[in-house]
This record gives sequence, structure tokens and C-alpha cells, in this order.
Amino acid sequence: MNFPLLLTAMEMAEELDIPSTFVETNCYWCTSDEVTRERLKLLRDKGLKGILISVNPYYLEYVPFQRTERGIRVAQEIFGENLMIYQWDYYVAFRKLGIKGKLSLEDYLNLVKDEDLAQRVEMFLMGRAAYRLKVFYPKYPPESFFHQPCQPPFLRNWHNHFDNYGNYLPGYCGGISLGNWQNLAELLEDGVDLDEHPIARFLIEQDFTGLWHFAKDFGYRELSQGYISKCHLCVDIRKHLVAREAFGELSPREFYSFLE
Repeated sequence: MNFPLLLTAMEMAEELDIPSTFVETNCYWCTSDEVTRERLKLLRDKGLKGILISVNPYYLEYVPFQRTERGIRVAQEIFGENLMIYQWDYYVAFRKLGIKGKLSLEDYLNLVKDEDLAQRVEMFLMGRAAYRLKVFYPKYPPESFFHQPCQPPFLRNWHNHFDNYGNYLPGYCGGISLGNWQNLAELLEDGVDLDEHPIARFLIEQDFTGLWHFAKDFGYRELSQGYISKCHLCVDIRKHLVAREAFGELSPREFYSFLE
């Protein structure tokens, strides 16, 4: 969305000798071979090592598939084996179906009745997805998730995120911050002060029963229809808490404003 800024980021990464830098894109901008090739060559020349192209039914609602195919074809020319397609199963399915333009999620679901495909692709039922897609999944009472470990783990030494507000996010857990990434050296040295992160304490210690009773003390009421995943239960609890109390770790607060 801001290509000059992306080029600047590549220059900075190259100067700092950051390895394995790659960019993820849904190819909405691949409007012609010329534009696609020019931009990818510029990025490669600035130090970009590879590219990940996202393919799934949610992007297909907004990005014509011929742009995705163009991005993949040109990226393969420029980055070779450093092109990643995620998720490959969707890419193969869309090609078999002969899709070229955009397709709504409803039309795609009516077009495809492949339960095996649904099982093979990766889906995290967290954040807004837990609310928007809940009609497609069975619901369970909260107790079903109390002793279920977070998947993927809440704390891990791979694939964590920094947001543009300065929050260091554990894994894919949007809306919860372990600290400020601008003070990352201090955070890594001292660790997370769990006295100042009571909600994170429950999640880190896998004491979800404790989090449940903690939220109930703040007036939380369970959803009568149940929950489709542990992440659904967790984010609904946090959505309630952030509206009732100033928990600094529930950040950015705007995350919770657009869940439903």
C-alpha cells in the first residue's frame, strides 16, 4: 500500500544485515505483467530475499485470481525457489475450478463440497474469524476448553509479531501485549513481569480455569450458544475485560472494537 516505504524498509534491512527477509502479499496490486515485474525486481535489487503469496477464499472475495496467478508466475521468474505459496491446496483448487475473477465466500462454499480440503488447510479460529465464521462450526461449553493447551502455544521462540503500535504480541494472539518491542533488549533480559500482566499470567501458566473465574468476578457471562474454539473463548473474555477495566496488556484496544 506504500511501496516507497517498503523499498526503504528493504534498504534498512540490508544495511542491518537482517537475514531471510521476505514480503507477504495477496497480489491485489499485480494489475499487469509490467507493474508486477518492475516492482518485484526493485524489491530484489534492494535486498529482498524471497516472497510469500497468500491464496485463500477470503482474499478471493476481493482480489481477482488472475492477479494472484500473475504474481506467482512473475515471482517465480525473479525469486525462483524463494517463492512460497500459502496455502498451496487452495491455489491448486482454484486452478482446477478455472477461477479467474473474484468469488464471494458464500459462492465458493456452494461451489466446493470438499470436506477433505477443509481438513487439510490451516485455519486458526481466533480474532474476528471466531465471530464471523461461527455459523459453520459446532459450539461447545467453556469447560470443554479449560484443560486444552493453546494451539499453537501461547509462548514460543518462533513466529511472534510486532505491531505498529509498539506491542510485542505472542504468536498470533492479537490484542494482548507482552511489552514494548522498542525496549526488546530490556524485555528479553528481564522477562515479562507477570504481576503487571495478570491475564498473560493465566495464559502462560495454562490456568484457563483461573482466567475464567477472574473474568466472572468482572461480570463476564458465557455465550449461551457456546464457543467454537479455545481462542474464541479467550478473545471473548478479553473483549469483556477490556471494556470493564484498564488492563494495559490488552493492547491495542482498537483490536477489540472491530471483532463483531
